[in-house]
Amino acid sequence: MATFISVPLKKTSEVDLAKPLTKFIQSMYPAGDDRADYCRAAEELSKLRKSSVGRPLDKHESSLETVMRYYDQLCAVEPKFPFTESQLCLTFTWKDAFDKGSIFGGSVKLALPSLGYEKTCVLFNIGALASQIASEQNLDNDEALKAASRFYQLASGAFSHIKDTVLSSLNREPTVDISPDTVGTLSLIMLAQAQEVFFIKATQDKLKDALIAKLANQAADYYGDAFKQCQNKDTLPKYFYFQEVIPVLAAKHCIMQAHAEYHQSVLAKQQKKFGEEIGRLQHASDLVKTVASRYDEYVNVKDLADKINRALVAAKKDNDFIYHDKVPDLKELEPIGKASIVKSTPVVVPLSQKYNDLFEKMVPLAVQQSLSAYNQRKAELINSIIAQMRDSTTLSNAVLASLNLPAAIEDVSGDSIPQSILQKSKAVIEQGGIQTIDQLSRDLPELLQRNKEILEESLKFLDVEEASDNDLKSKFKERWQRTPSTELYKPLRSEGTNFRNVLDKAVGADAVVKERYLSHREAISILCKPEAQLNSSIPSANPAKTMQGSEVVNTLKSLLQKLEELKKEREQLENDVKMVSFDMTPKFLAALAQDGAINEEALSVTELDSIYGSYTHKVQENLKKQEDLINNIQDSYQDFSKMKQSNSEANLREEVLKKLAVGHDHYIELVANLREGTKFYNDLTEILLKFQGKCSDIVFARKTERDELLNTLLLKEVTVAASLEQCFRDPRAEDLQQSIAREPSAPSIPVAPSYQAAPPSTSSTTSTPTPAPRTVFILWNAYASRLQSIYVWPTNHASLYVSTTGWPGTIPRSAAWLPISTATLLPTSIKKKVTPKRDSWYGVLRSLQ
Repeated sequence: MATFISVPLKKTSEVDLAKPLTKFIQSMYPAGDDRADYCRAAEELSKLRKSSVGRPLDKHESSLETVMRYYDQLCAVEPKFPFTESQLCLTFTWKDAFDKGSIFGGSVKLALPSLGYEKTCVLFNIGALASQIASEQNLDNDEALKAASRFYQLASGAFSHIKDTVLSSLNREPTVDISPDTVGTLSLIMLAQAQEVFFIKATQDKLKDALIAKLANQAADYYGDAFKQCQNKDTLPKYFYFQEVIPVLAAKHCIMQAHAEYHQSVLAKQQKKFGEEIGRLQHASDLVKTVASRYDEYVNVKDLADKINRALVAAKKDNDFIYHDKVPDLKELEPIGKASIVKSTPVVVPLSQKYNDLFEKMVPLAVQQSLSAYNQRKAELINSIIAQMRDSTTLSNAVLASLNLPAAIEDVSGDSIPQSILQKSKAVIEQGGIQTIDQLSRDLPELLQRNKEILEESLKFLDVEEASDNDLKSKFKERWQRTPSTELYKPLRSEGTNFRNVLDKAVGADAVVKERYLSHREAISILCKPEAQLNSSIPSANPAKTMQGSEVVNTLKSLLQKLEELKKEREQLENDVKMVSFDMTPKFLAALAQDGAINEEALSVTELDSIYGSYTHKVQENLKKQEDLINNIQDSYQDFSKMKQSNSEANLREEVLKKLAVGHDHYIELVANLREGTKFYNDLTEILLKFQGKCSDIVFARKTERDELLNTLLLKEVTVAASLEQCFRDPRAEDLQQSIAREPSAPSIPVAPSYQAAPPSTSSTTSTPTPAPRTVFILWNAYASRLQSIYVWPTNHASLYVSTTGWPGTIPRSAAWLPISTATLLPTSIKKKVTPKRDSWYGVLRSLQ
């Protein structure tokens, strides 16, 4: 008797892991060796899936090693990629391992965009394959016995792990094969078989009978518990697999009890308890007789029965002639002890001895997200520091321009161009002059429009798919079981709204730049002229009194020089701040390993303060020095102004020089702003293209999931059609038609009064009345997705109508109802004849003449 139970493998549909993973990697990581390695790893992962679950597997340990390696890799990549419906959406389809389908259709399958679901199904196959390998072992040698027990315990652990995790992994009702009840039962069966293997080894090694009896009794206990679980679960006995398993469990429960009683009887004989020996052998004999009479087609107990009977005959003979010991009743026998030396092997990753993480260099998603948040904080801090310094430079330029410095202390002749103005003119011309601004201004609207089009096209993807999902939900109602697109797309739509707001703000900023340009275009145009034309554009004035070498001029020059040094210091600080870099990956990895989570804010703020604290201090010192210098410059300029000769020509000339100085400063800012805007739009284009890719990917995944679900629903309807046609070819349908033909044509209609009756026709000949045609109304319970009953009533009392109460309208309840019990689904060919209503019933006509 070496009948062992193995579990069939789940089957899956092909999934291309490489393409979506590669696309995600390319969108998240910059070009380089790491990205190339990750893309190659994605290809290897896809190949690993095909070799582990996409083909038939040999019942060999090498096949199990491959499946375990794939499971280990799934566990490794889960924290490194955002496997969600709204981000990296991969739909996995698996069939129920025990549902073999019908002759009209395939087995039950479930498609879910969940890596947890994939892991659960792969782990189920690990348990199933381990059970098959264990069942193939030759139990005549020690190594095979050890291997069988190890594999059964591995299978038990795999199924037990699924029992504990499947509901949280899927967040929905699983197929029956991986439901907690089913895998819990399978785990117990595998544990019972592992215990039985140890019993066999103990028997072969001829250990003490007391120990062997306890091992057998424990195995019987496990088998009994598994049998009870199978019997108590409504869903399991309907499967053919469990219809075959349940008798084996019952038989093994009895057999292992018989073994326990037999070996306990040997112990009783050794202790000279001959009556107990006979009582236990009698009980063992009764147990094997029960197995032989009820479960003979599943297990063979002839050898065990012969051994027990021989021992029983010998024991009775010796007791009758020699010992005359009283044989106790069964209930008087002491319970046999139990010894469990097996346990479910915990699922601890890695399961495979040959595991090598394909994405070893890639950090977990939690670290990636923390790094992203850290980089955002870092960018905000750097931008804040740089903005402070640039604002300070803008302020100093504005103050100097308002004072016409340094041009005022250079313009002593009254008719030559001040050196500072010449330098500003040269700087404007070197940057392309006004043509540069005009070209950049023309480019911005085109870049803006391109970004708008990408955003609108991305959102249109979502709109079209969401409308399709809503239509199908409306059509199939409760049967359309998947996450609504409206809910799923909320994060993407929120992201799209943010992009719209960004573009709106950008449009506003562009308008401000354009307005500033128009305000200073004239001054910028003058600065773009050659030196002679520039000189003629500046009004001349009477020569000022000689002030070169005066104390006030020297003071102003000294202060302006110091101010220029502060500007250069800020430029160097800006470059230094931009060049600082620090990799937070080790700190985040350490925090994740230690605490299981990352307090990104606390770690980032502490590190940023440490790195940039000194730069912030230097910037503040620089700004304070500039503030003092500007105050001193303004005071000295007041003294300088008093020394200058005051006349209208000089004032006009000074105003023009101020205007040119301001025009130069604004030109520099405008060019910087426009180039920054161009870069912004180009960068935003890249971001929007990634967003478009995310929208396209999720819509593609949703369409794949939709097609899978539609195929499943349509397959059911095709099955229904064939099954219903079979129903009408069934002899019971023919009996029904004959029964209808023999009935009166209809329930009686009240006879009209004689004065209303038409005069009898004397010319008519007497003939046998023809029964009125009957109509079969098939009532289908749409909520339960099954045909409830077939009812028949007279045609002239019925019209096609579906009632919200489930009772066809216009049909009198007194009509002759002839129900036919059946369990088929409604076929598409018949369902098309009616208009579905918002209720739980459909009515369908089928004529039976």
